[in-house]
Amino acid sequence: MKELFVVSTLYQCVALAAAIDEGAIPPAAGERILVLSNNSLVPEVSVPFHEAPGFAEAASRFDRTVDLNALVWPRRPGQFNPRAEELYMWQRVLRALWDLGDDRVELYVESIQVNPAVALCRIFSSARISVHSDGLMSYGPTRNPISREMAQRFKSLIYVDLVPGLVPQLLRENNPALVPVDRTALRRGMEELARALPEEHTTLSAFSGTPAADQLKSGARAEAAGQPTALVLGQYLSELNILSSTEEIELHRTMLQKALDRGIRYCVFKPHPSAGPGAVTSIQAAAAELGLELHVLTSTSPAEVVMQRLKPDLVVSCFSTALMTAKYLFNIDVAAVGTDVLLERLTPYENSNRIPVTIIDALLERCYAAPAEIPGGAGTDGTGTDGAGAAAPLQRLVETVAYCMQPDTLATVRPSAEAFLATADGSPDMRYFKRRRLTKLDLPGALPPREPKLSRSRHPLHRARRVGIRWAKRLARRTP
Repeated sequence: MKELFVVSTLYQCVALAAAIDEGAIPPAAGERILVLSNNSLVPEVSVPFHEAPGFAEAASRFDRTVDLNALVWPRRPGQFNPRAEELYMWQRVLRALWDLGDDRVELYVESIQVNPAVALCRIFSSARISVHSDGLMSYGPTRNPISREMAQRFKSLIYVDLVPGLVPQLLRENNPALVPVDRTALRRGMEELARALPEEHTTLSAFSGTPAADQLKSGARAEAAGQPTALVLGQYLSELNILSSTEEIELHRTMLQKALDRGIRYCVFKPHPSAGPGAVTSIQAAAAELGLELHVLTSTSPAEVVMQRLKPDLVVSCFSTALMTAKYLFNIDVAAVGTDVLLERLTPYENSNRIPVTIIDALLERCYAAPAEIPGGAGTDGTGTDGAGAAAPLQRLVETVAYCMQPDTLATVRPSAEAFLATADGSPDMRYFKRRRLTKLDLPGALPPREPKLSRSRHPLHRARRVGIRWAKRLARRTP
C-alpha cells in the first residue's frame, strides 16, 4: 500500500507528525509519501516550506517526498483540474513518476473542497480518503456538497483539538470517524520544531522613539528586564476586502490599546505572511500615538515558535488560529479584537471565516467555556456534551451557526438549531446570526411579517381624492 499525505504548510507537517507519533494515524501498512503542494499565489517568489529549517525533522516520519508543484508547473496546484477523460491517464502518469507501481493507494488530503485535493481524489478513484485539518475551519460546515462517489470513500477526519472537546462539523453529513490530535503531542512537535530552527537573531525594528535593542536573541524576553511583553499577530483583512485600509489601521490601534489596558508598554508585532507593507506602517503610527515601544518581527518563524522563544505575557490578534494554540498549548493569556465588526461584515453568511470568528468571539469576548472545560469533566469524551449528556453551550452555538450557513448539508441539525434560537432570541447570542438569514430559513428570531401594502390606486385616501376632484370639476362646470 502507498499512503499519500498532501500538505501545503510546515504547520500541517508538524500536526501530521504529532498524529503519527501519538497513534492517531494507524501504523503504516506500506510506504508513506509526503506530497508537497505550495499554494502561494506566486510560488516562484516565495521560499518553499519544505526548504525551511525544521521541515526535515517533521518529514522524518515519512519515507520520501514528491513535489506536486514541479509536476504541474507552470500551473499552480490549485489549478490542477484534469478533465474526466484524462483521469485514467493521470493515474498512470502519477504511478510512474511517483513510483507507486500497482499498489493500492490511500489518500490523506487537506481542503477537500478544492484542488489539488479534489483532483487527486478523482484520479485515484478507488483510494480511501482521510481529511486532515489543522485550523479552526474544521469546526465549520462543508462549503459545497461532496459527490457521492467521493463521500463513499471517506474514512476519517483528523483534526487538531484546538478547542478542547469541541466536535467538528466538517463532513458531518458523511459521518467520517473523528480522530482528534492531542494538544500535548502537537506541543511536543512545536517544541521539536523550535529546537530545529537555527539560533538566529530575530531582527526587530523600533518605531516608537523609545530606546530599544536592535535585536532580540532567540529565547530571550524584552531587553528591559522584567518588562511585560505583548505579541501582536497581524492578519490581512484589507487585502481580503473584509475591512477597508482605514478600518484595519483602527483594528491595529485597538490591538495595541488592548495591551496598554493590561499595563503592557512593550509590543512585538508579527505581520501576516500575506499582508502588504501597509499593515506595518499602520501599526507603527498607532504605537507612536499611544506612546508604546513597538518592534516589528522580520523572522519567518511560525507564531508558535515565536511564542516559545519570546514567552510573551499576552498574545493579541483578531481571529487567528494562533490565539487558540497560545491559550491551550502554551497557557498564554490571549485577547481578541474586532470580532464584533467581522461578525457583521463577513459576507455572504456562508463565508468560511464565520465559524473561526464565532469561536474566538464566544471564547474570548463572551466567556464561553470549551466543552472540555466544563466542571465535572464534561466534553472530555469528544462528544461536545456537558456533564448531563446535553450538548455544551459552545457546541450548540457552533452547530446552530453551521446549520444557518449550510442548511441543506446539515439538515439533521435543524431541530437543535430551532431549540437554541428559541432560547437565544433577545439575548446577546443573537449577534452571531442575521435576522434576514433566520427569516429566509423560517427560524426563531426571524423578522416580523410586513403589513401588506395597498397599491396607490386602491388606497382609501386616493379614492377620496379622486372623488373630490370629480365633484370639484362638476361644480366648476355649473358655475356661470
